[in-house]
Formats: sequence, C-alpha cells, structure tokens
Amino acid sequence: MQMILCRAVPKAMASFPHSRPRKELCVWPGMGQLCLRKNLLYGFMRLFSMPFKTIRNVSRTVGGVSNFCSITNMANSLQIELVPCLQDNYAYLLHDMDTGTVGVVDPSEAVPIIDALNRKNWNLNYILNTHHHYDHTGGNLDLKERYGAKVIGSGLDKERIPGIDIALNDGDKWKFASHEVLVMETPGHTKGHISFYFPGSKSIFTGDTLFSLSCGKLFEGTPDQMLSSLRKIVALPDDTNIYCGHEYTLSNSKFALSIEPRNEDLKSYASLIAHLRNKGLPTIPTSLGNEKLCNPFLRTSSVEIRKSLKIPESADDAEVLGAIRQAKDNF
Repeated sequence: MQMILCRAVPKAMASFPHSRPRKELCVWPGMGQLCLRKNLLYGFMRLFSMPFKTIRNVSRTVGGVSNFCSITNMANSLQIELVPCLQDNYAYLLHDMDTGTVGVVDPSEAVPIIDALNRKNWNLNYILNTHHHYDHTGGNLDLKERYGAKVIGSGLDKERIPGIDIALNDGDKWKFASHEVLVMETPGHTKGHISFYFPGSKSIFTGDTLFSLSCGKLFEGTPDQMLSSLRKIVALPDDTNIYCGHEYTLSNSKFALSIEPRNEDLKSYASLIAHLRNKGLPTIPTSLGNEKLCNPFLRTSSVEIRKSLKIPESADDAEVLGAIRQAKDNF
C-alpha cells in the first residue's frame, strides 16, 4: 500500500491503495488540502506517460519562504527533500531513515540547507556536487565547516570543487548508508559533470545535464558529448525520477511547444506545468518516461521538430541536438 498523509486531510481522503507493498509518508502542518490537490492532479495527469507507482507530495512552508517536496520510500528507507535556493535552483536533502545519514546534493548556498536541517534536527554527513558551477557548490565550505560533512565530486573536476574530499569517476559505485549510488559521467554542460543514480530508489540527480523539457547549455562541451550523456540517462528505466538543478520547466515548455506543437503528450504536460507554477509548486521530480515523450532534446528524431527548425533529414542526432540547443538559447 502507498499512503499520503497530510495533517489537515482526513484519513479517508488521504489513503490511496495500490498493488505494490510500499508506503509513502509525508506530513506537513496546515497544508493538507494543498497536498491532496496537487497529488491528485499530478498523479492523474502522469498516467498518460507511466504506470502510477509513486505519489509525490509538495507543500509550502508557512509564509511562503520555502517549498519542500518530500518523498519517503519505506521500501529502501531513503527520503528526498527538495530545498529551493537562490532564484530558481534546487538542492536536495537525502536522509536514510535507518541510520540517520544525511546528504545534500548541489547546495547553492548554505542558509536554506541549514534552516532545513535545523527544522529536522539533522546533522549533515555528505555534500554531493554534480559539477563545479558556483550555483551548485556555493554552500560547500560553510556547510563543511559547520557540520564536518565530506564533499563528493568528479575526479575530473577535483580542482574546481570547493572542499572536495572524495573524487569519483564514471562507473564508480559509492554507498550512501545502505543505498548504492552509481556515478555516471555526463559532460556537455561542463567537462567534469557527473550524475548520481540511486537504482534502489529509482532516482537520479542530473544537475544541469537533463532538465524537465530541456538540457543544459553547452558551456564546456559539444553536442556530441551532451547527446552521449543524455543517452546514458535515457537507458535507465522509464519510471526513474529525475531530480535536476533548476526550476526551468515552465519556460522550457513554451520553447518545446514552439517546435513540436502537435505533440499531445507535451500539450498535456505543459498544462500541468502551468497549473503547478501558478500555484507556486515545483515541477520536479519528473519521470524519465515523461521526458522521453515530451523533451525535445530526447526527441532528435522527431520529424516535426526537424521541420520546425529546418534541419535537413540527413542530419545526425548530434547535429539536431546542437540546432535545438541553439534555438533554445535564442528563444
């Protein structure tokens, strides 16, 4: 059974039976109706792209200071919480409920992370960085000094990751408590970009490689590199949850619709995105299956996209990705 519990929601309204023997628990004060409304809409509209295996819960703290998305997977004890940073960045708290081990992925700044940890009365053991950009590593040194946390990053970028203690490379396996983490080299946005894949939780932290409905700008890489990186991610199961570095989805949806306006899956997803952002709610996580149906950077073979951007039929996928990226940069 899976269950969503919000304090303001009666149990009869908040329980949703499913066939998988797994339970999800999320409790947020005073936000019951918002939690329920968001989950019902989010779940039903996701049915077009993937089996309904996970109910996601989003709520807002009192006063609207921060948004948090909490997912508790009782099957493998990993809890993931979204922490907004800066203007549109997301950091992610990882909490192993069996051991109390806590990590954070891409802390742009220290204060929102400290606030979130204080609310939970948690310590911080690990800092995971997908790449060296300051809006993903800006909180490293303050958090490391305050909590004694170990900083983990790419071996290719160890000179550019502030406070790095553990350097990992493509194909390395690391343990977050009992959870296996596979390190995937995903360059394109930067040369040393990596993604952290938690197969037991069906979750991947993609930083600025893969966004919902987009990919990262090619600051240090090439279209070929980005294509290769995206193909690594696309090879994962469709029900993989994508946790990316920014809330760009609304603007991404407008661009995606401009080059593939007849994509019915995309139109449905764009409607959901607009609704969520109108309510001030995150659009992340997204699912890989959904992105394969809607994300133009994963749809380089689309005839409609190629025609919209006047890309020759003879162009290979890397050329198409480069053309889409250029069009997105100029959108």
